[in-house]
Amino acid sequence: MIEFKNISKHYELKGQTLHALDQINLEIPAGSIFGIIGYSGAGKSTLIRLINLLERPTQGQIIINQTDFTALDARSLRHERANIGMIFQHFNLLQTKTVAANIEMPLKLLGISKAEREKRLNELLEFINLKHKKDAFPDELSGGQKQRVGIARALANHPKILLCDEATSALDPQTTKSVLALLKKINQEQNITIVMVTHEMDVIESICDHVAVMEQGKVIETGSTLEIFSQPQHPTTKNFIQTVLQQQLPVNILKNLDNQNHNSIYNLQFLGTSAQETVVQAVIKQFDISLNILFANMTEINGAVIGQMFIQLLGDPTIIQQAIGFLEQHGVRVEQSGVTA
Repeated sequence: MIEFKNISKHYELKGQTLHALDQINLEIPAGSIFGIIGYSGAGKSTLIRLINLLERPTQGQIIINQTDFTALDARSLRHERANIGMIFQHFNLLQTKTVAANIEMPLKLLGISKAEREKRLNELLEFINLKHKKDAFPDELSGGQKQRVGIARALANHPKILLCDEATSALDPQTTKSVLALLKKINQEQNITIVMVTHEMDVIESICDHVAVMEQGKVIETGSTLEIFSQPQHPTTKNFIQTVLQQQLPVNILKNLDNQNHNSIYNLQFLGTSAQETVVQAVIKQFDISLNILFANMTEINGAVIGQMFIQLLGDPTIIQQAIGFLEQHGVRVEQSGVTA
């Protein structure tokens, strides 16, 4: 487990103190894929660089598997850092070195024998499916291939933790998917804890088990990815989720409503195994009201389906309330949409 205890990080800039991180308390479970998301300047990259103490906190403790990294001497810290790999947004490959030399570099620095380096290199090239590029140079590779080399280099010394700082931000959507699939495979097959910094909620949605949302140097919300997607609390979190799961009724649908009574519009939220079509059909059959389905979408988080459906309910107010009660009894969250004319 990775623990941040009362972490603050301050910088002095032109006579002023910049509070990059402010009283962070956070736990990252061992073996998880943990996402840290926030807009530019939120402090997320600073936070991830504290894990291996590339940055030192102004205050607080970084505890990894019960070892206080902030209390280690230089020699002990170098030893512990060998268990932490890191991949970067812009790959950070040595342009004058081949793929093989880039991957081998951490092992060479640690004094690993040539025979052992060669054995590990072949394992990693096989794993990232780049054996045919062993002798190529970085400028001969695509962006996705460069990132795979970066991942292989980070895995060279069998780390227990892998840090990913905006690892997919420089990649196209299709390549991003393949890199995320590789990271998920690493986590599942090797039980490596992966900490991902990103500003893209679809990255969190794709592979993360847990997520922390940051703003202005603070963690404003944290929980399992399923919890955060299904019940976001902070406005910033809701804005991020809006990029993946539509939280509002599209304006063009609203404008074209036959009945412009916007107070009659409700947002139904389905979680897990709720069969939304079956429940909605039951409401239509059992209650003497008009139910119009206006818009629906859904996504899957760690095998659980999260869905939303915007409906318009017209009819007797008492019967509408009975229908809403029926939906809630069947595990559906119902909220009046709050749209305005």
